[in-house]
Amino acid sequence: MSEPFSAKLALTLKALSLSRGRLAADLEVDKSVVGRWVTGAAAPSGHNLSRLTGLIAARIEGFTALDWDRGLADFAERLGADPGSVPGLSAAGVMVQGLPLPLLDQMRATTALRGPSYEGFFRSTRPYQQQPGRFLHDHGMLRLDAQGLLALRMGTGGQAVEGWMLPLQNQLFCVATDLTSGALIFGIFNGVPAAKAQVVDGLILGAALDPGRTPTASVMVFERIGELSGDVAADDARFAALAASNPVAPEGSVPEALAAHLVPETGPSQLALGGDWLLRMPLARSLARGPAYGEDG
Repeated sequence: MSEPFSAKLALTLKALSLSRGRLAADLEVDKSVVGRWVTGAAAPSGHNLSRLTGLIAARIEGFTALDWDRGLADFAERLGADPGSVPGLSAAGVMVQGLPLPLLDQMRATTALRGPSYEGFFRSTRPYQQQPGRFLHDHGMLRLDAQGLLALRMGTGGQAVEGWMLPLQNQLFCVATDLTSGALIFGIFNGVPAAKAQVVDGLILGAALDPGRTPTASVMVFERIGELSGDVAADDARFAALAASNPVAPEGSVPEALAAHLVPETGPSQLALGGDWLLRMPLARSLARGPAYGEDG
């Protein structure tokens, strides 16, 4: 093929509104196999490429195996896609890498292996900066994107956040943008070595919505509340409905133990008592886990 198969498959998924899970189900292969194809870690066998070609031909009249040899711009046109609308593809049909993170290839490889464990719908709980003693619930969706990354979308009472969860070693590193305020948000979360992450927790850093845009760190806990359907449009609609929810947790609704976990006491006096000098989230106190015994997955 004239250009990487992974780029053309990523383009195909976007153009046909196919999720990796749906494609894997249609081809009767594991979702991780499709993940390796998209990231370029592996190429499909002749048998699977033939089946993939047939699946596309059922949607794009006249599509054949020869179309895989087209350049990206011609390939996009063959699919009826606008090259400029495909993540990572310029209007000239050239793949661009975006932010050149030094370990991005390693993150993609880890995402191909561990990303499916984190896909789904989540509800977060975190301290409400403007109202001490109260808490907020964000609603989020994690989904593998066409670039082989774990895309994050969150919504909180009209505020929209988009970015990525980047798995590396046993942690998840969050880089996101609050599209409402234009501020960047960063986070480090403890990972879960299970087939499905049920709860994830860690620390987030962002700018408070005060006049000084004060840098503020806090603890955040994510809890799984649902699975992706494999239908991109349906999952987007479900996320939109969840994101429209009232984000303020009713008084007394956050369990006392969880509230203490979210607002730990720190500083010199706590250090003297054997506690933390700085805000931390060590594994020994982390709530991160997979499904409990008897839970689905």
